[in-house]
Amino acid sequence: MTLHLPDAHGALRAYEPRAEPLSLAGGSASTSRTVFSAAHVVADPYADTTPDSPAAVDWDATLAFRRHLWSHGLGVAEAMDTAQRGMGLDWAGAAELIRRSAAEAKSAGGRIACGAGTDQLTAAGTPAEVRAAYEEQLAVVEESGAQAILMASRALAATAQGPDDYLEVYGHLLRQSAEPVILHWLGPMFDPALEGYWGSSDLDAATDTFLEVIAAHPDKVDGIKVSLLDAQREIELRRRLPQGVRCYTGDDFNYPELIAGDDQGFSHALLGIFDPLGPLAAEAVRVLDTGNTDGFRALLDPTVELSRHLFQTPTRYYKTGVVLLAWLAGHQSHFTMVGGLQSARSLPHFARAYELADGLGLFPDPRLAEERMRNLLNLYGVNQ
Repeated sequence: MTLHLPDAHGALRAYEPRAEPLSLAGGSASTSRTVFSAAHVVADPYADTTPDSPAAVDWDATLAFRRHLWSHGLGVAEAMDTAQRGMGLDWAGAAELIRRSAAEAKSAGGRIACGAGTDQLTAAGTPAEVRAAYEEQLAVVEESGAQAILMASRALAATAQGPDDYLEVYGHLLRQSAEPVILHWLGPMFDPALEGYWGSSDLDAATDTFLEVIAAHPDKVDGIKVSLLDAQREIELRRRLPQGVRCYTGDDFNYPELIAGDDQGFSHALLGIFDPLGPLAAEAVRVLDTGNTDGFRALLDPTVELSRHLFQTPTRYYKTGVVLLAWLAGHQSHFTMVGGLQSARSLPHFARAYELADGLGLFPDPRLAEERMRNLLNLYGVNQ
């Protein structure tokens, strides 16, 4: 049946939903790329909470979504910004998420890496307090048996006086980490509080400091996750990495070309957009495993329009579109988010996200997605 979807100017346009989804069965992990999907959390819609209260998580639905990702051969990047770290999910909630997901990964035989940061600090703190906060979170991740991702720290960005503070803090953490970690450089488009990370707003200078950290401890760095939405900068950065240190793209605008690579190398992936794209992304990378770059691009290039839509400015609210699509796809029974973040995007934004995702065949049950989208439109007063 025809849906009438609102555009940004308030006009309605007719849209005919897709009749059949893509047929994408589960599969094994890629042999040529290491691929993580940063995964969202499912809120408990029956909890009596406010945006300022601790997150109430539906653990059954949250863990079921991770099993969905593992069943398609993807790794899970847990307790990252996609899981609303610092935007509804506090450290206590993140610690429980890490423990539960790591235990589930062992049971399911899935790969997992978890974010360690400093978000238990309520103020900037001193460099020593930042180190201690990182140490506490790193210990939780390592004790769970997961690989650690050292996330960018708002507290460090606020307290650091220059590059030397970053070199000292990260050097200290890398010297004591039990296993090689992933270093995460999250740009200010994802979190404005991270402006000037690595001690400079000049990205060339910041890159030099970042590489200095890695060069001093190459045996403790599995890879870097770069989320700057600048493909050329990522390419130049990965070419300067020490041998054996991976580059995990976090570029939700340019991921097909970065994963495909060139004659001088390629990027692995750790992406929020692979939450809604999970089965399709996994299939595309398995095609790439066979050496069929054109087939890989044919599958993944058409998804970029959806990704750019979800991650449009203000980029940090991309989580709202990710959860919308999880609801429409039947991975959860409601469109509610921790911190009330379901209100962070507009109805026209939702409508376009639905249209693009449906056109790609991402919904396992297109009729269910259509019914839920129709209900959402009715809730906003758009009579169908």
